[in-house]
Amino acid sequence: MEREHAHNHRMHDGAPHSGAPPAGHHAHQAGHDRHAGHSVAMFRDKFWLSLILTVPVVVWSTDVQRWLAYTAPRFSGSQFIPAFFGTVVFFYGGAVFIRGALGELADKRPGMMTLISLGIVVAFVTSLAATFGMFAIDVWWELATLITIMVLGHWLEMRAITQARGALSALAALLPDTAERITGSETKQVSLSELHAGDLVLARPGGRVPVDGTVIDGTADADESMITGESKTVSKSVGSAVIAGTVISGGSLRIKTTAVGEETALSGIMRLVAAAQASASRTQALAEKAAALLFYVALLSGVVTFT
Repeated sequence: MEREHAHNHRMHDGAPHSGAPPAGHHAHQAGHDRHAGHSVAMFRDKFWLSLILTVPVVVWSTDVQRWLAYTAPRFSGSQFIPAFFGTVVFFYGGAVFIRGALGELADKRPGMMTLISLGIVVAFVTSLAATFGMFAIDVWWELATLITIMVLGHWLEMRAITQARGALSALAALLPDTAERITGSETKQVSLSELHAGDLVLARPGGRVPVDGTVIDGTADADESMITGESKTVSKSVGSAVIAGTVISGGSLRIKTTAVGEETALSGIMRLVAAAQASASRTQALAEKAAALLFYVALLSGVVTFT
């Protein structure tokens, strides 16, 4: 996080990190509002604890005992074990879905969170009524296992989102903080935002190329694997094109800048990554529409059945 913050801080004026379209950035944020304040660790902990709490619910479930032909240990109050642990799982693991549903309903856009919340709330109320003798059937083990599986799904989703965001941060980390600009016989260290097309810069052995440009003096090898995926170094000499973010070895190069900031190839790649993160897949959009439709169907069916 510190590394990402440092790169975000240094890449404001004309830097590649600012190359991602603001609209795409906002679309990305809007597309993941339901994950605001969430983390991979949070869902990981919720899953494992929910799984542990679900075990006694399943073990003492009368349905499961009948299906598997066994009898769970019985003692005073053991009949309330599914209700007790099922309630804990509902409030601990299910709360995140209910909060998400409230957000969707506030936006008048019911989706997956609303559908899940409808299912677990109805299951909880029904099971609670059955526990107190006001209903014939309880679904405690179904409720607990459903919440646990949904928490697992969101843990995997959060991990995928975090990895995607990490890819963008890794790209930003490819650029150096400063560059050595050559003016006449002098070499001066300047920030990337001070460079312009046509400037001469010096790339030393072991350093990263700060700009896209053309070699006008020197020979060296360039490791372009972070851009092209090719592990073998590429020989660079006078007239060769170099890419911002690549690593120079075996010599130093004098480079005439052809592209800086948002015009570099690295910035273009970052824009593509940001756009990919911002756009929801067709499958995801279809799933959200299906969830909204199923929510209305379930609600209508429930009202008709109750009536």
